[in-house]
Amino acid sequence: MGLDKLDTIRKLLAKAERAATGAEAETYTAKAIELMARHGVDAALLAAARPGSDRIGPQRIEMQDPYSAGKARLLGWTAAALGCRWVLHGARGGKVAAVTVFGHTSDRQRAELLYTSLQLQATTQLVRVRSTRPGESVAAYRRSWLHGFAVEVHRRLSTAEERAATDAPATATGGPSVALVLADRREQVDRAYAAAFPRLATARRAVLSGSGFAAGAMAGERADLGHGGGLGSQQRSALGGC
Repeated sequence: MGLDKLDTIRKLLAKAERAATGAEAETYTAKAIELMARHGVDAALLAAARPGSDRIGPQRIEMQDPYSAGKARLLGWTAAALGCRWVLHGARGGKVAAVTVFGHTSDRQRAELLYTSLQLQATTQLVRVRSTRPGESVAAYRRSWLHGFAVEVHRRLSTAEERAATDAPATATGGPSVALVLADRREQVDRAYAAAFPRLATARRAVLSGSGFAAGAMAGERADLGHGGGLGSQQRSALGGC
C-alpha cells in the first residue's frame, strides 16, 4: 500500500477517534473500511504483476497489560481478516507477551495500522464499561467485552475484504482473475508460515466468564476499522494463532 493511501486511512481513523458523536464516527468508519479493503486488493494485484515486490515475513508486536490476552486476540483476528497468520508468545496465566503477525508486507502494514487505532478505541471504552449484574467482577466483564469487540471487528473486516474482492474490476485479458490472485496469495502465506513455524499447535479456545460479550460486540460494530496454543520449535512460549 502506498504511503499516501496509508496516510489517508490514518487521517480517517484519527477523525473517527475524535468524533463528537457516534453517527459522525460511523461516517468516517464506513469510508475507512472501504478504503482499507480496496487498497488491500490493489496491493495484491500490483504484487502479482511485480513478483517479489511484496515480501512475506514476520512482525512482532508487544502486548501490554491489562487485558493483554484480549488485545492479542484483537490483533490476531484483525490480521487474519487481512490475509495474515499470527503467533502468540509468552501466553500463560491469562496474559500474552507478544504477537507475531506473519504475511505480506502490505497486509502487515494494514494490520498494524488498524490495530493501533482499534486498541485505542477499545481501551478508551474499557475504562467506562461495567456489568449491571450485581456482584459480577469488573475484570471478567471487561475481558468478555473485549472478546466480543474483537469478534465483531473480525466479522466486519472479513465482510469488507470479500466485498472488495468481488467488486474489483476484472484484470487485463490473459491475466489471472482477482479471485485467483488472492487465493494464490493466501497459499503463499500458508506455505511460508508452515515453514517458519513447523511445530506449532492450535491455540486453546478462550473461555471467559464475564457477561460483556454482547456489549463488546456492539462496540465492535461501531468501531472505526480504517476502511491458538502448542509449543513452537524456536520459542517454547510461542502459541499458534489462526
